[in-house]
Amino acid sequence: MTFVQIVDYETSRPEDLNQVLDRYLAKTNGKRTVTHSVIAKDRESDTHYVDVVEFPSYEEAMKNSHLPETDQMFQEMVALCDGMPRFTNLDVVRDEHLNTMLANRMFNDLAMKGDMSAADEIFASDYRDHDIGNPQDKIGPEGMREDVQMWRGAFDFTFTIDAQMAQDDYITTLWTWTGKHKGEFMGVAPTGKTCTMTGTTVFRCADGMIKEGWWHYDAMGLMRQLGMMDT
Repeated sequence: MTFVQIVDYETSRPEDLNQVLDRYLAKTNGKRTVTHSVIAKDRESDTHYVDVVEFPSYEEAMKNSHLPETDQMFQEMVALCDGMPRFTNLDVVRDEHLNTMLANRMFNDLAMKGDMSAADEIFASDYRDHDIGNPQDKIGPEGMREDVQMWRGAFDFTFTIDAQMAQDDYITTLWTWTGKHKGEFMGVAPTGKTCTMTGTTVFRCADGMIKEGWWHYDAMGLMRQLGMMDT
């Protein structure tokens, strides 16, 4: 279970504190178990700061706290704070990145389930799709419906999401596609072959919709599996 520690403190020396943290990161490279950290400044107070530090689990957080470098960093931090920092320890019970959920609707509802109405709920009206397999960008929900229908007409397929990363407005998905060739595809009659390929999709989201997408996948590998080119 993901574990999050919130550190709440007052300091009038944030630049010095940043230097302490920079030294700590350098000294603990390859040792620390922190996976993500955020430092935030209170908009209502120039001296009030909150650090949010994420660990894979409480046990991993305890390993990190027992590093001698962590104890040294804490002592230096306390010396720069106005009063003792306050700690809140939290077990994460629900973790949702809404843009990730939006991207997954594309793979699950639209692509695999064939719910064409979902396109209007996922893609902005001015959505632009950059796909190495298309000479021209697909535009809007209708463009995505057209593209998905083409693939669904040629293959019975599934997407397996291997990894995902959310950063700002962007969602990157590493996926594996598996499809049985059941209909004409790029001029090739159905072969009945089951093919696989890997790829990456990056979506840019805004205002609760997907605004732009980039698809990169092993198109050459798929063509070889279908006998469209020499191996």
